[in-house]
Amino acid sequence: MAQATFIQDGKYVDHTPVGALASGDVVVQGDLVGVVVRPLAAGEVGALVVDGVFDFAKEAGGGVTFAVGAIAYWDDTNNVAVATDGAGANKQIGKVVKAAADADATVRVRLSQ
Repeated sequence: MAQATFIQDGKYVDHTPVGALASGDVVVQGDLVGVVVRPLAAGEVGALVVDGVFDFAKEAGGGVTFAVGAIAYWDDTNNVAVATDGAGANKQIGKVVKAAADADATVRVRLSQ
């Protein structure tokens, strides 16, 4: 028996939400963070993007900035990108590809986990 069998390229993974999701919603499953491709109804099989570059809503105020190459994390409680892992509570989204200042509403991140 083969030790591994190719299934898909890995840019998208299947997801069946418990509740309805909008396109662009961020979904956290364990340490896997993905972005909803199109609106999904509860129980409908759809796809999460787990590879690519996205602008994520970010925490603003309090001196929150991101430098290119920094790791960005997702705060699933407040639905924003943050600069720290929050003692493991926030999950890694990926690496910042465009610097973001404190006043910026978004940060551009290349998904990588």
